[in-house]
Amino acid sequence: MSLPMTFVLLFVAAVLEAGGDALVRNGLHATTGPSRFRFFLIGAAVLFAYGYVVNSPPWKFGDLLGVYVVLFFITAQLISYFFFGTTPSKTLLLGGAFIVIGGVIISIGNSN
Repeated sequence: MSLPMTFVLLFVAAVLEAGGDALVRNGLHATTGPSRFRFFLIGAAVLFAYGYVVNSPPWKFGDLLGVYVVLFFITAQLISYFFFGTTPSKTLLLGGAFIVIGGVIISIGNSN
């Protein structure tokens, strides 16, 4: 599997995981039982899909999840900003820069 295709799959997995987490979070804050149940059920299905997609590239597990963390971090921050209205702090962005640098190092090692 090519490096760009692996990144596409990991990005899809990040969207599924962050989206599934957001659905569960909404379920926790829903006011009615049926609403909560729907959020939890859909969230569980989305999180299962995440687990399938994130493990589909043929990389070693540790390398795969090391790079995945980068895409998850970026996706989670975008969802947090656009759907929950939370602006990331300077320290969060600084820590995130280190996460991205680590992912680049891992990716370079897997491109050989």
